[in-house]
Amino acid sequence: METYRKTFAVETKGEGDLSDITEELREAVRTSGMTEGLACVSVPHSTAALVTLEFEPGLQSDIRKALDRLIPKSVVYDHDRTWGDGNGHAHIRSSFLGTSITVPFHDGAPDLGTWQQVVLIELDVRKRRREVIIQIVGA
Repeated sequence: METYRKTFAVETKGEGDLSDITEELREAVRTSGMTEGLACVSVPHSTAALVTLEFEPGLQSDIRKALDRLIPKSVVYDHDRTWGDGNGHAHIRSSFLGTSITVPFHDGAPDLGTWQQVVLIELDVRKRRREVIIQIVGA
């Protein structure tokens, strides 16, 4: 069993910005030299999330609207009362969506569906520089 680690940064434009990081995942798997295993993709931030999504404009809009319906910004969050930074909803959204995903790979390529991409969602109210970690385990 071998391991490989890659980190990179994503500059976001602020709340609702979606970044397709699928190519970075594919490149990490290729560079690792492994053909079979698991790739864990993680963003170590409490106001960002990782999901799989068809990265097309309609779904990008739809996920933003769905998050607004499920975890609205208009609610008063205790976090905002405590810190005054207006991003309580971003923390809750990140907790529900998650900050990591695991993707199996086979024959040196991630096992993703035809229309499935790995997407970082910026949930905070301002632009950020997000670190992404890809940790690969396999052979």
